[in-house]
Amino acid sequence: MGNDLRGALLVAGTTSDAGKSALVAGICRWLVRRGVAVAPFKAQNMSNNSVVTTDGGEIGRAQAMQAHACGLEPSVAFNPVLLKPGSDRSSQVVVRGRVDGTVSARSYYARKAALLDVVGAELAGLRERYDVVVCEGAGSPAEINLRGSDIANMGLAQAAGLPVVVVGDIDRGGVLAHLFGTLAVLDAADQARIAGFVINKFRGDLSLLTPGLDRLRDLTGRPTLGVVPWVENLWLDAEDSLSAVADGVLGRPAPPHGSQWLRVAVVRLPRISNATDAEALACEPGVAVRYVTEPSRLLDADLVVLPGSKATAADLAWLRRTGLADAVLAHARGGRPVLGICGGYQMLGRRIADPHGVEGGVEARDVEGLGLLDLEVAFDAEKHLGNPTGTAWGEQVRGYEIHHGRVVRSGDPPLLHTAGPREPAAGPVRADPEGSEAGAVIGTHWHGLLENDGFRRALLRRVAEQTGRSGFEPAPATSFAADRDAQVDLLGDLVEEHIDTRALEHVISHGAPLDLPVVTSGLAGSSR
Repeated sequence: MGNDLRGALLVAGTTSDAGKSALVAGICRWLVRRGVAVAPFKAQNMSNNSVVTTDGGEIGRAQAMQAHACGLEPSVAFNPVLLKPGSDRSSQVVVRGRVDGTVSARSYYARKAALLDVVGAELAGLRERYDVVVCEGAGSPAEINLRGSDIANMGLAQAAGLPVVVVGDIDRGGVLAHLFGTLAVLDAADQARIAGFVINKFRGDLSLLTPGLDRLRDLTGRPTLGVVPWVENLWLDAEDSLSAVADGVLGRPAPPHGSQWLRVAVVRLPRISNATDAEALACEPGVAVRYVTEPSRLLDADLVVLPGSKATAADLAWLRRTGLADAVLAHARGGRPVLGICGGYQMLGRRIADPHGVEGGVEARDVEGLGLLDLEVAFDAEKHLGNPTGTAWGEQVRGYEIHHGRVVRSGDPPLLHTAGPREPAAGPVRADPEGSEAGAVIGTHWHGLLENDGFRRALLRRVAEQTGRSGFEPAPATSFAADRDAQVDLLGDLVEEHIDTRALEHVISHGAPLDLPVVTSGLAGSSR
């Protein structure tokens, strides 16, 4: 079809974590290779993994990864509505990159109609500027209790006239029933938008699956456009990075460059945010990164990481309640390294004040920190977003900031030095330190700091020295950026090799076929 392909597509899923984000990224990379100008889009995301865009807003990290697959810088247009859960009952709402209040699950419904106009306008703008827009659904379109207010799945598909491909994860089991059932619970108008299926994470003999795919087509009138195999090293930038963890270990650790391993324990906070910060460490040969939720897992750790949190005071209380706080203190007092990032950095200080009730609840207004850094933090009402650059330990570094907390006093040496006056993407102008260090304890408000190869290697050398791991040597050529590029290229390869791309092109440019049957019952089949 050359480079004349134009249109749009919505990738929906039978469940959360079915493979929507990865499939969208793979389709985007495949289209870029064909010379197509393509952009990603997710109308509404719910995630505490986010990034700061070049246009000064905040979007889900998965959409930033998909933008990378398209060769684009992240933009708020790619994810106009982001929900960041602060508890089981409330979420911060980010609209076009800016905080726009906090909602409960019930109160959010009242806002959906206005937000559908927002996402519709952003999608229309992308379709004017790009040949193809590949949209990602949210959760599953089979959540029919939410259909009346849906703005991310079939509600978006109907409003924008999008064909839909549904992806299911066969590794979970029951994928054929999931695909059939997802279609069957929809009304006739929504079913008419479903053009086909994709099966993800297949292992084994494809010939054994083929009869099931044939029967699925008989029952639904829709083809399976591809069966994507299981690939164990697809774990970077996952929508929920914790979903990629097997046995608590992040990634696929390569053998050490030297003679010894380093062991890293990342505390899996209940409201962990930007958990992907640890991924850069997990890319290093000889570094085993494990998520932990109970104190004994810290006993043999060389480095303990306290990651970001969407509910810093509540997660700090959880640390104390579980005994992990005492374990972190014992680790640090033994001269072993501790790294705090964003909310974890704030926890390492002496005091956290929340005068504006940003995190909610009177009990969270003024809490005592762990006291490992001479640091006091106060929460501003307005969130601070930035893409700073500077130096740390003699290395050029860059990162991104997403936090309400402001350092109001620090008695420790700074970890980071910014390159000239700060020009934050949003929020008040800041003069507080971006990081602190006190012996083996260090902390920073910057996410993405570990993605800087030189700084990461310097940190690992220090950890090895402080823990007596003289046999550990950082690998000299590990490039986190190259590893990320390789993963996106692999996603493109999987689409090119295992999806019927000619059929996919036809769906993108022409929509779902007009004569698709409506599924009316289970094994009784379908009717037109």
